[in-house]
This record gives sequence, structure tokens and C-alpha cells, in this order.
Amino acid sequence: MRYRVLGGTGIEVSTYCLGTMMFGSIGNTDHDDCARIIHSALDRGINFVDTADMYSAGESEEIVGKALHGRRDDVVLATKVHFPMGEGRNRGGNSRRWIVTEVEESLRRLRTDWIDLYQVHRPDHTTDVEETLSVLGDLVRAGKIRAFGCSTFPAEEIVEAHHVAERRGLQRFRTEQPPYSLLARGVEANVLPVVERLGMGALTWSPLASGFLTGRYRKGRPIDLGSGRPALHPARFDPALPGNAAKLDAVEELVGVAERLGCTLPELAVAFPLAHPAVTSVIIGPRTLGQLDDTLKGASVVLDDAALDRIDEIVPPGTNVYQPDGVWRPPHLTDPARRRRPQASDRAAG
Repeated sequence: MRYRVLGGTGIEVSTYCLGTMMFGSIGNTDHDDCARIIHSALDRGINFVDTADMYSAGESEEIVGKALHGRRDDVVLATKVHFPMGEGRNRGGNSRRWIVTEVEESLRRLRTDWIDLYQVHRPDHTTDVEETLSVLGDLVRAGKIRAFGCSTFPAEEIVEAHHVAERRGLQRFRTEQPPYSLLARGVEANVLPVVERLGMGALTWSPLASGFLTGRYRKGRPIDLGSGRPALHPARFDPALPGNAAKLDAVEELVGVAERLGCTLPELAVAFPLAHPAVTSVIIGPRTLGQLDDTLKGASVVLDDAALDRIDEIVPPGTNVYQPDGVWRPPHLTDPARRRRPQASDRAAG
């Protein structure tokens, strides 16, 4: 296992980060089995664990907290805040009110006195970023968190937060957590260069591209749209759709790259983000111990220039073969009223 410094904090983390989104009701419901996965990851050199309050409505944090009993000091622990937790108003977002409330809940579920990296899970245009940075800095001074970062922020939001921190004398985001894979390279155009220029660390997620880089889905082979992940989102897997056909075409070419390197497609996929100079760690999200074992077999894979050049030919830098799931969209795109001038304002005065 290799290690890198996390966003100028001086904290050393493994280049593989154990993501725990699949621990709990949406994935592996066996808490003891999840603990075995965590312990195996730690025993094999991973010292970085990432979760979020909203993963299985807090259950993932509870699993992680139990599993780290007696080993907490050896782990760099990261979690996130933003998404609604339960019914009612003011139970989500990036406000001081909610962050102060929810950090205590995360600490309780994680059974710890501090969080090493506390991340804002998505932007929130109802809250001034100055408000968010201010409360996060207060939590650092209070000893409840050691550092903070953001997740799935577009480049312009990262730059704005940095400038606000600079102008107001506030602590700044140290990390960004974007989706990044062989099939989704859009962040190379702006997010990763901004992260690198600002001295932040990137913790990338979805290296297996929602399963397309596992090798399970191949061109010319039938895909069962009635079970597993395809049953949840058949439109994302139906090979008759042009977008999915493009993914399958790219996969066939990438399989050839992996074969020439003597590794598997998943091993190639996880190694790829780590080749970018802005990336500190790649988040892997196993649901079973077998999946963890298969992923860690490729921990020593390093891509040479010839392999990277060939990948650039298959999926050009800065482009997406598909749009990653869960990417934040600006409210000016999701709410038509924000980009349409009221007609009454254009009427001439009578």
C-alpha cells in the first residue's frame, strides 16, 4: 500500500480509501460481516475510511464506529454532512444550525471524540459559503474535527469558497471528492486542475463507473435488466440505448489495455485515478470481503505512459462517456424560474 499527504494537512493516508456506502440497509446488512471487511482493509495497509451521515440513514456510521473500537487512533476517519436526515425543516443543508447539530450525531454514531476529515457533501445555494466555512473552522478550534473538505463541488464553487476564506480570514476546504473513472473524465477539464492549483487533495469516487468497469457487463453478452443494479436503473444498462452502447464499446477497448498490462479491468480502473497528480486517494466501496480482496490485488498496479496514452485514445481527456450518478446540478439548471425573466417586467409602461 502506498501513502500520500492529504491536502497539505500533514496527515498521511493510504492511496486506497475504504468507502462504506454499501454498509447498512442499502447494501450489506450484516454488521459483523461489514466489520470483517473493515478489519481486513486495515490489516492490509488501508488507514483511511470514508462514510457519510446519510448512508443508510446513519447505519453506515454506526457500523464503522463499532468496527473501529480499539483501533480508532490508527485510522484517518472521514464523514460528510448535507443531505436531509429525517423529516422536518432545517434537518439538512450547509447551515451553521444544521452542521453544529449533525456533527454531534456523527460523533455519537461513530463512537469517537473527533473526525479527521469532515466534508460538505454537496453545495447549498441557500447558505452563504462564508457561513459554512465559519462554522467548520469553529469545529476545528473546538477539536471536534481536524480538517474539512467538500464533495462533488463544481470548480467555480471551489474557487469561490477559496476566495471567501482568503478575504474573510477563514480556514479553507482542504479536499474535494469528485467522481472520476476511465469512463467519466470530465473533472480533468476543471475540477482537478483547480484542486491541484489550490493545494487541495482529491479523493475520487466511483472508479468502477457504476459497475461498467467490473467486467460483468460486456458487449454482445446479455444483460439481465431484472436483477441486481440493472433492475434499479434499467435505462443505464440497456445495451439497446446509444449511451450504454458507447460505454460497452469503450469497455472492450479498455479490456485490451488491462490484458497488455497483465491485470484485470477492475484493477486497471482503480489504478487509473491515482495516475493523476491531483489525486490523493481513490475510494473503493466493497459490499463483500471477496470484492475487497479482488480490488486490493491490484494495489501495486502502476500505469505507464504507453497505457495512459492508449486510454487517452479510447476516452479523450476531460470527456465523459456517461454522466456519473449523483452529480450535483446547479439550481439555475434544475429550476426554470431562475433563468426566465418575469414577463411582466418586460412590458412597456402604460
